[in-house]
Order: sequence, then C-alpha cells, then structure tokens
Amino acid sequence: MTSTLAPARSRSAPPGHRPKAARWRGPLIAWLFLAPALLLFLYFKFIPMFVGLWKSLFKVQTFLGDEWVGWANYQTIITDDEFGAAIWHSIVLALGTTVGSLVLGLGFALLIEGPARYLWFVRTAAFLPVVTTMAAVAEVWRILYHPAPNGTLNTIIGWVGIDTQPWLGSEDTSLWSIMLMSIWRGTPYDMMIFLAGLVGVDRTLYEAAAVDGASTWRRLRHITLPALRPVFWILFTLAAIRGLRVFVEVYVLTNGGPNGSSEVLMTLIYKLGFQKNELGVASAGGIVLFLATLALTVVVQMLRRRQAR
Repeated sequence: MTSTLAPARSRSAPPGHRPKAARWRGPLIAWLFLAPALLLFLYFKFIPMFVGLWKSLFKVQTFLGDEWVGWANYQTIITDDEFGAAIWHSIVLALGTTVGSLVLGLGFALLIEGPARYLWFVRTAAFLPVVTTMAAVAEVWRILYHPAPNGTLNTIIGWVGIDTQPWLGSEDTSLWSIMLMSIWRGTPYDMMIFLAGLVGVDRTLYEAAAVDGASTWRRLRHITLPALRPVFWILFTLAAIRGLRVFVEVYVLTNGGPNGSSEVLMTLIYKLGFQKNELGVASAGGIVLFLATLALTVVVQMLRRRQAR
C-alpha cells in the first residue's frame, strides 16, 4: 500500500509550483483580449507616425514620385513666418487655456466640494460640456459670438455698458475668443480631477488648523494646495498638451482667420497637407508638434520628480 502511493507522491508538484503552461495561460489570455485594440493602434496610429516621419524628408509629388529633400522641410518650418506665427498662436492659446482652466477648475471644485445631496446634480451639469462633441460646442459658440449688436454675448455685455465687440471677426480678438471657449470647455474636466484630489486631503488637518485660528486662506495655502500638488502636475501636462493640439475649435470658429490671426499649428498642417497638397512640409510640421508635446511631457515629469525629492 505504501509502495503504491509513494511514486504518485513523488510525481506531485511541490506546493506553490505551477506547471509552465499554467503560468503562461493568464498573460496569454490577456494579450489575446488586447490584440484587437493593439492592431487598431498599430494600423491607425503607429504606422502612420512612421510614414509621416519618412514623408517629412521628401517633397511629395502625386504623379512624379517623391523627391528626397532631407531636412529642407524642417528648415521651411523654422524659417517660414507663417509657421512662426502659427507656433506662437499655439503657445499663447495653450498657456491661456491651461492657466484659465486650472484656476477656474480649482475654484469651482472648492465651491461644490462636500457631501450635500444636491451637489451631484451640480457636478453632473457642470461636467456636460466635456462629454459634448467639440464640433457642436464650437458651433454653438460661433452663434454666441455673432458680432451684431443683437448677438447673444454682445447683448449680455451691453447690460453692463460694454460696447459691441467683433469677437471672431477681428484680428485683435479672434484668438482670445477661441481661448475663452476652450477655458469654458476645459474647466469642468479640471474641476472633476480636483474634486477627486480633494477627497484625499486629511480632514484632521483642517480641524487642527481651525483650532489654531488659521483663516480660510491660510488653510487653502498651507493644507489644500500642497496636498493637490500631484494633481496640479497631471492637469498641467494634460491641459498644455490639449492646448498645443487644438484643432476643431479653431477650424469651426475661424479656420485660422481673419488674416491668419488665429492660425495654429494644427490648422496650418491640415491646410498644407489636404488643401495645398504639400504633404512633406505638413508631415514635418506634425513631427515638430509631436516632439514639442514629448518635450513638454518630459520636462514636466522631471520638474515634478525634482520637487518631490
């Protein structure tokens, strides 16, 4: 009896040891589920990126064949005044949108943060612009920006004695009008992230500060803002990238006009590639935008890690 069971006991696997096939089964199933999405990313994202990098070194000609020009397309971007103005407009729009949405998002988060029952409705209503299609939002704002005296926004500012504004029709106000709409749409997203960050703030610190006689401003400055520092870094990165890659709102509202006063890098790349058929220069512009986004992300992450030490 004993001799019969001994070989079976010796063949059994030691405790905690799984066969090699069993160890690979879980990761294999996970990769099989991810495979469709990865294939879509490969075909519609990564392959076009490499093709764009390759085309940026050529003068693309539909019928005559591509002509190798090396770095000439990048030199065009660096030296061309039209590209310089578009890059400057993109930077201004990104900075203004980022600062405005962060400040307003934090303010609204502090106002509606709490356990009250009715606040869920306020949060939901405030978040609606984020889930609305950008083209629809831009079209609504285009109607609001109607430059006539009876336009919606002109009527509202007329109540407080401000003169009628041309909004999108003026070179001086077109970019700022786009920035205002972008801040309006980006603020709810930042607000929800700030609300999630406020949940993690230790409430006992507020109570201790109140006992010590700290004012609301001091509690905000010395407790809330330091606790939200990681949230600020994340939102700053996302908002800056969102501002650099702005396209739909500019295309719908002004299409870069009037006279190029609101032209940004994305709309200029689109026009060069799909309207003027200068695919080589457009591809180089796309690569420059990608490198700028990558550099921004790396710099922000380096600053965040240095401050965390």
